[in-house]
Amino acid sequence: MSDDAVPVDLPIPLPDVPGADASTGGLPRRADLTLRQRLIVDSSAVADIALRTAIASLISTTILPSIAGSVLSRSEARAEREYLQFYAELAAKQDPALAFPKPTTPPRVSSRPANPVAEWMANGRVHNLRFQSSFEAVNPALRERCRSYERNNVVHAQHWVHDDGPHPTLCLIHGFMGSAYLFNGLFFSLPWFYRAGYDVLLYTMPFHGRRAEKYSPFSGYGCFAHGFAGFAETMAQAVHDFRSVIDYLEFTGVDRIALTGMSLGGYTAALIASVEDRIQAVIPNVPVVTPDRTVDEWWPANMVVALQSLIANTDRDLANAAGMYHSPLNYRPLVPKDRRLIITGLGDRLAPPQQAELLWEHWDRCAFHWFPGNHILHVSQPDYLRRMTRFMRDFMFD
Repeated sequence: MSDDAVPVDLPIPLPDVPGADASTGGLPRRADLTLRQRLIVDSSAVADIALRTAIASLISTTILPSIAGSVLSRSEARAEREYLQFYAELAAKQDPALAFPKPTTPPRVSSRPANPVAEWMANGRVHNLRFQSSFEAVNPALRERCRSYERNNVVHAQHWVHDDGPHPTLCLIHGFMGSAYLFNGLFFSLPWFYRAGYDVLLYTMPFHGRRAEKYSPFSGYGCFAHGFAGFAETMAQAVHDFRSVIDYLEFTGVDRIALTGMSLGGYTAALIASVEDRIQAVIPNVPVVTPDRTVDEWWPANMVVALQSLIANTDRDLANAAGMYHSPLNYRPLVPKDRRLIITGLGDRLAPPQQAELLWEHWDRCAFHWFPGNHILHVSQPDYLRRMTRFMRDFMFD
C-alpha cells in the first residue's frame, strides 16, 4: 500500500481536505485554489485574527513591566541599547558556532515513568526526562541574571520509546504557550508516528511548562518578560539545551534524529538546523522567521512595542540587526536540502505563509507543502502527515 493510501487515524478528527506542494514559483495564488479551499482559507483566517489579538494582548502585558523600567531608569534604557549592539555585532559575523556555543559537558539525565494517560496515548512506554541545563548566557552581562532562573534551568522532555529500541527518533518543539505534552501528542498526532516505528521526544522550551519560573502567570511568560536581550538569550538557551538532548539520545544509541516544531517551535527548529549537524531531517511547521516583522501586525502588541522603542530611544535599524542574531535567515542550514521540508497554512495569520516563504527562499527552495487552514486548525493534517512520512522514510529507515 502506498503512503498516500494509508489511512490516518487521528486522535483529533480533522477534515481531510487536500493541500499540495508549492510550485517552483512558491505558494499558490488565490485564483489557483478550489472554491472549497478558498472558503476554508478565508474562514480560518478570520478565526486566526481573533486568536492573534488574544495572544498579542498577553504579550503586551508581559512587556509592560520592562517599559516601566525604562521610564523609571535611564540606566535600564541605556543597558538595553548596549544589549542590542552586542547581538547586532554577533549577528553580523554570521558564525553559528560563535553565536551558539555547543555544550561542553554531557547532561546527567534522570528518567521516570510518565503518567498512565501518556502511556495510554502512546500505547507504549513513556518516560519524563529532566536534567540541569549547562547553559551560560551568550552575553556576559546577563550571565548572573540567567543563572538565577532556577526552574528554567532544569530541562524537561518526554520520551516515547519502543521496547526493542532505540528507534529513529522524531523530536517535536512546541509553540508559544503550547507546552503541555498531552496537547502536543494529540495536536501533532504523535501516536501516528509512534505506530510508524519512530521513537518520539517532546522538548519543553525555556520558560514553558515546568520550566516556567514561580508565579509566572502563564506558560511562556518569561520569553518576553525580560526585554529584547531576554528573548535573545531564551533562543540561545533553547538551542543549547536541545543539543544536550541530542547528546543524551546519542548516548542511548539513537543514530537518526528528525526535528519538527510549530510556530515558535518551527522557528527554533529552523535555527537548530543551522547550528547542529547531527539532524537527519528538519520540518518547520507554520514557522515564524522574522518575529519583529510579525509582531508589527499583532495589535495591540505592536503599539506596546512601538511605545517601548520610543521611550528607550531605540534605533530601528539597530534593533533589526540585533534580531538577526537568532533568526534562521542569518545562517546557512547544515541539514542537506533534500532533508528540509517546510509546512505552512494559507489561512495562518499568526505566522503568515509569507514567513514560511522567506525561509523557503533562504533554504534554496527546498520541499514546501501548504494546507488550507490556519495556525491552530490544520485542515488537511492527514495529507501532510502522509507527506512527512514519505519525506522522512528513505533516510530515517533503511
